[in-house]
Amino acid sequence: MPIVDNAVYVEGRRIRNPESLEQTFEHMRDNKGVAWIGLLRPTEEEIHAVAAEFSLHPLAVEDALSGHQRAKLERYGDVLFAVLRPARYIESAETVEFGELHLFVGPDFVVTIRHAEVPDLAHVRARMEGQPDLLRAGPEAIMYAILDEVVDEYLPVTEGLQNDVDEIEDALFDAGSPQLSRRIYDLSREIIHFQRAADPLREMLESLLRGADKYGVDIEVQRALRDVWDHTLRITEKLTALRSILDNALTLNATLVTQRQTETALVQNEQVKKISGWAAILFGPTLVGTIYGMNFTHMPELDWTWGYPLALLAMAATSVALWATFKAKKWL
Repeated sequence: MPIVDNAVYVEGRRIRNPESLEQTFEHMRDNKGVAWIGLLRPTEEEIHAVAAEFSLHPLAVEDALSGHQRAKLERYGDVLFAVLRPARYIESAETVEFGELHLFVGPDFVVTIRHAEVPDLAHVRARMEGQPDLLRAGPEAIMYAILDEVVDEYLPVTEGLQNDVDEIEDALFDAGSPQLSRRIYDLSREIIHFQRAADPLREMLESLLRGADKYGVDIEVQRALRDVWDHTLRITEKLTALRSILDNALTLNATLVTQRQTETALVQNEQVKKISGWAAILFGPTLVGTIYGMNFTHMPELDWTWGYPLALLAMAATSVALWATFKAKKWL
């Protein structure tokens, strides 16, 4: 049975520890209390049993069964259905790992359906049971506590992403390279996925606060929800800033890579010029020497008294002329 924990609360106090869902429903009706049922990867039959007891809307039940939902908040009559995407940061891989939490909140019940180990709702339950005055406010107080836990777990994720962005900024001018561009791109993708989980929370909390008076939400719960909204706003603004920094870093790194490739090409071009210049300088004497080394019979220069000195002079003059030309063109 995937029931992690379930209990019935009256006036903020836990009065029963039912062993089955049927007992939970019975104690809730008999004591006019609030049921808090926590399920982990439940079967289809178990979800349908809860849905039948609390008259949950078929569309919400369908979402809970299928999973892989975006973060959202929907109201079906007097029942709220929320999908939350808790997250944790994997430092070694520089990735964000997401869970999925479905939350049904009615007038006298809260049902949580987890599809991953996070968040630790046992911690939330223990904290709320230690605050009976707040728990007395009803299902909305439980919903606040769960939202607060999810947002609190976002903080270390944001800090981990911030540290990685700082490392990229430090390495940008020292190690501008295609490999760094890949790291920047991968980190940007993680931030985008995190934004998709965190951004809807702001609208969800704003919607809860707008309808608080209409649905008679306790004033202390409203204040607590505003505090969660404030933390969420800071996180979403931080993520927007980190994404902007990475966008600029990616552009700058691409510019640095291009610049360094251009500088390398220029250095190579200068080296090619020098090699070509000296090859041409050596080619002049080689050409003269090759001509006079053919040993043809009818070469009148072979009989000249000054033929040999003139050949040497031609070699030297050719080399000096080429050297002067290349020097003037700054090839050497």
